[in-house]
Amino acid sequence: MAQEKPKTLPFRYQFAAGAVAGISENVARYPLDVVKTRIQLQHGNVVDGQGYTGVLDCFRKIIRNEGATRLYRGITAPILMEVPKRAIKFSSNDTFAPLYQNLFHAPVLTQPLAILTGASAGATESLVVVPFELLKIRLQDKSSAGRYSGLVDCLVKVVRHEGPRALYNGFEATLWRHIVWNAGYFGCIFQVRAQLPKPEDSKNAKAQKMVNDLAAGFVGGIVGTTFNTPLDVVKSRIQSVAKVEGVRAKYEWAWPSLGVLAREEGFRALYKGYVAKILRFGPGGGVLLVVYSAVVDFLGKVA
Repeated sequence: MAQEKPKTLPFRYQFAAGAVAGISENVARYPLDVVKTRIQLQHGNVVDGQGYTGVLDCFRKIIRNEGATRLYRGITAPILMEVPKRAIKFSSNDTFAPLYQNLFHAPVLTQPLAILTGASAGATESLVVVPFELLKIRLQDKSSAGRYSGLVDCLVKVVRHEGPRALYNGFEATLWRHIVWNAGYFGCIFQVRAQLPKPEDSKNAKAQKMVNDLAAGFVGGIVGTTFNTPLDVVKSRIQSVAKVEGVRAKYEWAWPSLGVLAREEGFRALYKGYVAKILRFGPGGGVLLVVYSAVVDFLGKVA
């Protein structure tokens, strides 16, 4: 089903709306990201209670052994990242949509164009987030907890010992991760919205629009997460290990790394941290879309 071409706001409004939406979602659900990363970086199975058996077990052990504040370790990096990341995600998606419509001579946005638009937005987003993701992973990793005192210390040590290019370790895996997630997310948003009642046909248009956005974002978050979790696991593995000159890393490129991980730890290892990601990006995807739409509507009225 096709959808009418939406009114495009100026880029600065799209950027601001995406930034507000991203920070709102990230602050509320960051502990789930820490848990997700810890589980993804865990090699093999839990033996004699060493390691994490699941989300709740990971939460419990982090709080008991390291303190509750550890659940927010490294949050500075994603907070700084959220403004450009989420802003670029939504503003790029809104910018690519009319571009592809003109390119393919499509009077309205269609499902294939929504997927292509989302994938393009994800690729653009990944250019910005890689250094922040790498620093976040290093700070979240239990094995490097005592190596860095904070974000700036981590940045300085990575650049000093591994070189400035090390900040873009895992770029290829991050690129694929964001392409897959955004293609699934925005593609689902398009399809779900098309199946729901139109807000303008409802007696309470504002409430209906919020329900539509929450449902579309929730489904999009789950689908995007389901497809991109294996790429997220290998990205975490690639970025957690410091590169040593002359030593070939076990995980370097996304697709070959998926094969190594599945062969050594089994297919289920490709979905390590999946429950934590779903708990974050299912509701989080809905929150993102609701907040973004609300801010866009507000800015559209005052513009």
